[in-house]
Amino acid sequence: QVQLVESGGGLVQAGGSLRLSCAASGRTFSNYIVGWFLQVPGKELEFVAAIRWSGGTTFYADSVKGRVTISRDNAKNTVYLQMNSLKPEDTAVYYCAVKLGTTTIATTRYADYRSWGQGTQVTVSS
Repeated sequence: QVQLVESGGGLVQAGGSLRLSCAASGRTFSNYIVGWFLQVPGKELEFVAAIRWSGGTTFYADSVKGRVTISRDNAKNTVYLQMNSLKPEDTAVYYCAVKLGTTTIATTRYADYRSWGQGTQVTVSS
């Protein structure tokens, strides 16, 4: 079972950038798709981006295309979410999770993912 730890959140002004990290322990990401989701209080988890570890295929929510880049570092067994041009509406807790790498990457359902991390808070001030 893979365990995930998110980090990199914080307080940033609108227009700024943050890089979130999702580090794996217990197992490597090699057989997985790693996804990032955000959650605003009182709302369901919302898909942001995903990357297939083997091959590096990526998939983004339409709402973040052009502002967000998901990437991986094989040596560090870590997935990154680079977020630029941040807006106050990006304020949320961001989580990473995994699903089997043999499945399609092009889905946004949080129920397809498992092994959720504890989340990292991103706050964007106006």
